[in-house]
Amino acid sequence: MNALHGHAAMLLFAFLVAGSFSLGGLIARMVDPTVLTLVRFILAAAVLGGIAAVTGRIKAWHLRASWRYPLLGGIFAIYFILMFVGLRTASAINTAAMFTLTPILSAGFGYLLLGQRTTPRMAAALMLGGAGALWVIFDASLERLLAFDIGTGEAIFFLGVVAHALYTPLVRKLNWGEPPLVFTLGMLLGAIVLMALYAGGDALATDWTVLPPIFWLVLAYLSIFASATTFLLLQFATLRLPSSKVMAYTYLTPAVVIVWEGALGNGWPQPVLAVGVIATILALLMLLRDEG
Repeated sequence: MNALHGHAAMLLFAFLVAGSFSLGGLIARMVDPTVLTLVRFILAAAVLGGIAAVTGRIKAWHLRASWRYPLLGGIFAIYFILMFVGLRTASAINTAAMFTLTPILSAGFGYLLLGQRTTPRMAAALMLGGAGALWVIFDASLERLLAFDIGTGEAIFFLGVVAHALYTPLVRKLNWGEPPLVFTLGMLLGAIVLMALYAGGDALATDWTVLPPIFWLVLAYLSIFASATTFLLLQFATLRLPSSKVMAYTYLTPAVVIVWEGALGNGWPQPVLAVGVIATILALLMLLRDEG
């Protein structure tokens, strides 16, 4: 039953994360990426902090080894900052495809940090999913793939993907029994402190009054649904599923982003790219069947 709950959490995670690519691209150029991530995390922490205060979930022992929170928060902040940097020049679909490389990296980090081994079926699924991602990223062009003709935005976001992949097994290793709500809040607060030290002055200097309504609507979505909610879902699932299975749900991201893009009126991708999307979905199904 715990595993089933973990899978349900990651299905919702995939839908909410996909929205962050399409919607995040609308405001990526409006504010400095670090400042945007800082404000996003502050709002998310306010939501989770309020819930934690009302429910009385925070205990004194949750503060032990408090160095864990800025470590994890800093790593996850890097992912979001580089995501917004990447979205300035890369398409939502391409960044979503790049995001699907996370399971391969996460499996590697899971082995190094937790000793989680990859079965032959899992390895085949990761390779299939990676091939599908590359098909989309390089626009189904073998010539571009061989020349490794990748855009600057995609290259920058890949570094963020590495950070995200490292974060997942680290949560399992560094969570010592704290509830997901409290652990997520601690991670957010740790990230806020680090980003405030780096970009607090820029945040104060930003003229927030000139930003259009769409900025605030997207920021609300990113803070509440694509941050606070997805953090909780990721923590919840990570404690119930192996790292590679948790990240397997990222394979749904390109397909859901395509729907988001179409719904937002941004057009539909070339039909040939569907081959890559189908490959990533098959990879997901293979990973979910491998319960051994």
